[in-house]
Amino acid sequence: MARGQTPTLARTITAPRAARLYRLLSLMDGTHRARATLLKRLKVDLRGFYRDLELLRSLGVAVESDGERYLLTGTLDDALKTLPFPDPGLSLRDALQLANGRTDAHKKLRTRIDTFIGTNGKDH
Repeated sequence: MARGQTPTLARTITAPRAARLYRLLSLMDGTHRARATLLKRLKVDLRGFYRDLELLRSLGVAVESDGERYLLTGTLDDALKTLPFPDPGLSLRDALQLANGRTDAHKKLRTRIDTFIGTNGKDH
């Protein structure tokens, strides 16, 4: 990882920014969108747009641009896999309850919990 980059799991974003990034990805999915259209629909200024675009690209989201129009070149689902989720305000007990399950998401949450409470997979 390059100096100054943060692993995806360690990134935190606000709920409004997460919603805006989701909308940006959705708007660029499958069609070229003019920058002016994106700015208007997202209600963001040019600086904010470029910050969001830079964040997406730093997460590995492929966005094609001809200077005026933008297109998500990968799938929306792949882009969403890299997008950080804002802090849901859960208690540790809530997170432990949500980590009980067999899906990859359950296992990922369980591993994350185990790394900071030091259980190494023990039952809670």
